[in-house]
Amino acid sequence: MIDEGFVQQGYGVRFEWGPTGGQSLAPRVACLVVVDVLSFTTSVTVAVDAGTRVFPYPWRDGTEADFAVRMDAELAVGRRAASPDRPWSLSPAALREAPFTPRLVLPSPNGSTIAAAAVDGGATVVAGCLRNAKAVAGWLVAQGYGTSARPVAVIAAGERWPDGSLRPALEDLLGAGAIVSALQAARTGPLSPEAEAARLSFAATPDVVEAVTACASGLELSGDGFGADVAVATELDATEAVPILKGGAFTGA
Repeated sequence: MIDEGFVQQGYGVRFEWGPTGGQSLAPRVACLVVVDVLSFTTSVTVAVDAGTRVFPYPWRDGTEADFAVRMDAELAVGRRAASPDRPWSLSPAALREAPFTPRLVLPSPNGSTIAAAAVDGGATVVAGCLRNAKAVAGWLVAQGYGTSARPVAVIAAGERWPDGSLRPALEDLLGAGAIVSALQAARTGPLSPEAEAARLSFAATPDVVEAVTACASGLELSGDGFGADVAVATELDATEAVPILKGGAFTGA
């Protein structure tokens, strides 16, 4: 049982971290925005831009291949496992170059897991990132989300330490902050102190592209040869796609 004091009760725009944060807030808000900049939600926007329906799925639980068969969908693999026979992966740069597929199962250890679990909470689930922050905020406002009557929770997915614990990730804080900033500009709210802190983090960052490129996650990807993924993830407001989770898959709003 989650204490109501931990779910930012009464605020129209809320902010929290990771799978536990998502699961805690999902039953208590009207809409949940998942932010996993490097790279699940960025990859979702790239796929939805191409017209693909994206099925989120927990990361490597051993049943993802069977799930893909049931969904009549291609299964995305890890970045390093991509091949000519299996070109779809968690890499947004690779997805941009891969052959079109109408249906794709996209597992990830963070954003996809949060999205898949949030469905049971009853909230509308949206995929947000730096590529579509203003578009997501505009859609939320148009739908009447972000008020005390119809609150929205923005969930920064974060990463994982080797022991499996949550590692708060700067790129997700900035992606969430970009969405909250756009919501605040549209006079939604009130913002919880947590959401206001995320907004201020984004507003106070002079060069978001440089920050994401130079942060721990960005350097890790670039060092592993996936700098193109960081470049795609930092295409600020490059798309109007607002992926909504309906019928188990993300499609454009």
